[in-house]
Amino acid sequence: MSAGLPTDRSYTDEHEWVLVYPGAPLPTDEPVRIGITALAADNLGDLVFVELPDIGSTVTAGETCGEVESTKTVSELYSPVTGTVTIVNTAAVDDPSIITSDPYEGGWLFAVLATDAGQLLTAAEYAEKNGVGE
Repeated sequence: MSAGLPTDRSYTDEHEWVLVYPGAPLPTDEPVRIGITALAADNLGDLVFVELPDIGSTVTAGETCGEVESTKTVSELYSPVTGTVTIVNTAAVDDPSIITSDPYEGGWLFAVLATDAGQLLTAAEYAEKNGVGE
């Protein structure tokens, strides 16, 4: 993966992204989308199942909130922000392959009305830590 790491969002050490500009203030007025990075999707391989938090549930930054399962492994999802889940991407639940094929757009996982964030990285910081192109 040499290019295509979007710079309009923040990233976590656990390979999730959140559609919040690096350094943007929280809480947000609108729900922010969350997904996994292309690096995570590539490492997982063919996804066969995804379990996401329920609409209306509260997620906490840095804590598990679901899982993705591939033909190779099961990996936990960690929320990059704290807040209330407002939307779940049912298309990704119904067809997890969209997460691998389009992780930054159609393959988003869920959205949160965020009140706080955990430790977030810029695209450049994430790329440097993981040896991927920005």
